[in-house]
Amino acid sequence: MELRELEWFVALAETEQVTRTAERLHVTQPTLSRAVNRLEKHFGTRLFDRVGKRLRLNRYGEVVRAHAARVLGEIDAAEQRVGAMLDPQRGVVSLGFVTSYGAWLVPQLVQEYRQQAPSAQFMLEGGPADAVLDMLRHESVDAAFCSPEPRDEDIHWHPIAEEPLRLVVNENHPLATAKRIELADASGETFVALRPEFGLRQITDVLCNKAGFTPAVALEATEIPTLWGLVGAGAGVAVLPAATRGPLTRGTKQLSIKDAGAVRTAGFATLATRKVSPPVARFVEFVHSHPVIRR
Repeated sequence: MELRELEWFVALAETEQVTRTAERLHVTQPTLSRAVNRLEKHFGTRLFDRVGKRLRLNRYGEVVRAHAARVLGEIDAAEQRVGAMLDPQRGVVSLGFVTSYGAWLVPQLVQEYRQQAPSAQFMLEGGPADAVLDMLRHESVDAAFCSPEPRDEDIHWHPIAEEPLRLVVNENHPLATAKRIELADASGETFVALRPEFGLRQITDVLCNKAGFTPAVALEATEIPTLWGLVGAGAGVAVLPAATRGPLTRGTKQLSIKDAGAVRTAGFATLATRKVSPPVARFVEFVHSHPVIRR
């Protein structure tokens, strides 16, 4: 059964006249008659009664017409929705992002883009770095903001923002009197950190290893604000993105890290093997042309 056969059937059911319907559809009468015969064969019964040279839609035909009209209506609605989603001006872009970027980077870029394309729509989903990359690999999101740079050859990663990292300590900690430290100075400290699947934890481990030690992580969390709270409570020290807006969490102090590479670089990731829709392509172009944001 073809969609156009349903369309022809509904049209014929309205007129009950083969000649008139064929002219309206710009097909030959035999072509229309064969389409109806195929439908009747599919349903196993006649859908029209033949009364002389005229047709009369019978009770089976009435049932088929009712359902066919709904099917055609749903197809039309789907075409309109898909068309809207593919419109570069007002289509939908699905973005994954490392959770902490939801507090500043994602809102900033999305809002800047919507100033150019006010009708653009976004579907946003945050999570740890590994989960965000899985979303991208499985194509449940169109693109993703993540850190650190993925090692996958099929993922294109474009740096878009940089955040300096700080060693955050309790205000009563012996290191709190310093303004700048080398990370090795904290080698004997107890750390609190995100779980291993989070990008920031991976960056922290690399920095500590370069400084000559493996951090002794006593507590693991899933959100950066929790780590600030743990440091404030005296549970340990943490490597965190610099707090540049608002007051620090009570009872904490952030120290500049002298070590090279003490930054978290956010990148915009897309799947190199995936052909993207026009709305996504336009947003990708916007992000790639955006200057690197430095906090």
